[in-house]
Amino acid sequence: MPTVSAPDTAIVACRGLRRSYGPVVAVDDLDLDVRRGELLAVLGPSGCGKTTLLRLLAGFERPDAGAITVDGTTVAGPGAFLPPERRRVGIVVQDHALFPHLTVTGNVAYGLRRDPGKRQARVDEVLGMVGLEGLGDRYPAELSGGQQQRVAIARALAPEPGVILLDEPFANLDAALRARIRFEVRAILRAAGATVVLVTHDQEEALSLADRVAVMDGGRVAQVGAPDEVYRRPASPFVARFVGDADLVPGESDGTTVTTPLGRLDVEGPAPTPGPALAVVRPEALRLSADPDGPATVALVTYYGHDQLVEVALDGGTVLRARLGAERLFSAGERVRAELVGPVIAYPTPG
Repeated sequence: MPTVSAPDTAIVACRGLRRSYGPVVAVDDLDLDVRRGELLAVLGPSGCGKTTLLRLLAGFERPDAGAITVDGTTVAGPGAFLPPERRRVGIVVQDHALFPHLTVTGNVAYGLRRDPGKRQARVDEVLGMVGLEGLGDRYPAELSGGQQQRVAIARALAPEPGVILLDEPFANLDAALRARIRFEVRAILRAAGATVVLVTHDQEEALSLADRVAVMDGGRVAQVGAPDEVYRRPASPFVARFVGDADLVPGESDGTTVTTPLGRLDVEGPAPTPGPALAVVRPEALRLSADPDGPATVALVTYYGHDQLVEVALDGGTVLRARLGAERLFSAGERVRAELVGPVIAYPTPG
C-alpha cells in the first residue's frame, strides 16, 4: 500500500451520518474520509458506534440521515441506496464466514461475475497474493486459523473492490498467531494497493497497523490522525485515556504551565486558560528513584517480563503509573521519588 501524498484523495466520504435504534443513537452526525490507498483504523470501546459505521459502509444498513460516497458514487443518502453487492466493497469478519462445503477455490470464486476461464485466473492470482498457491482444492476445515484468514482476505480481494472493510478480523485468533497474522495481512493488502478500513477495539492493533487512526466516542469521531499524533497529542481526555495508558492528574493552569502534585509542569501546545486543569501523564514519561524520604509509596508492581508497570501513590493521594524496563528495582511499600520527563498535554477540567 503506497504512502498517501498530498493532495489527499478520499475514496470514501461520510457526511452527517446518523443511525439510531429506537432511543439509542449509534452514529451521530459523523463525518469521515478514507484516503485512497491507506489503511484507516476505526478505534473505540464497545458501544461507540464503530461496528454500526462499518455496516453502513458495507450497505448492510441504511443511514437515518447523511450520505456516503465511494469512489465518487453516492451509495447511501437522500433518495439513494446501493445494496452491498453493487458497492465495490469487500468485507472480512471475525469468524471469516467461509462456506464449509466449498473448497478454497470455491470460496474465493464465490460472487465473481466472470466467465469460467477468467474467474479461475483471478482466483489463482489472489491465492498467489496471499501465499496459498496449491491449496485451492482444500476445504476450510483442513486449514489452520491463519490460512482461513488468508482465504477470507483473498475472497475480499478477488472482485477488485474499491474498499476492503475488516471487522475485528483477528479477534478469534490466539495471541501469538494474532500478532504474526495481522502483519502478514497488512503486507498482503499493501502489496495489493488496497484501501482498507479496519474496525477494532485493540489499541495496539490500530496504532501498529494503520496509516491513520479515527477514534470514536459516543457515535462521533473524537479525533483522526497518524498513530503517533493521536497518541502524543490526544484531542480530549477521552482519547488520552483510551489510546494507550494515561493518568489524568488534576492541577491548576496559569495559562502557560500547570501546577500539579508532581510539581509545575510545562505544557506542550496551547495551555488551558487559567483555572482547574487536567495533565496527561503517560507511564513511560514517569521516572522513579528510590528515596526513603520520597513523597510517594510503591503500591503495586505488575511484571510482564519485557517491562513492568509500577503503581505509586503520592502522599496527597494521587495515584500514578510508571512503565519501567525488565529489571525489578522496586517493591510494594518502598518509598520513592517520582519525576516527569518532558512536557505534558493539558485540558481544562470539565465543568
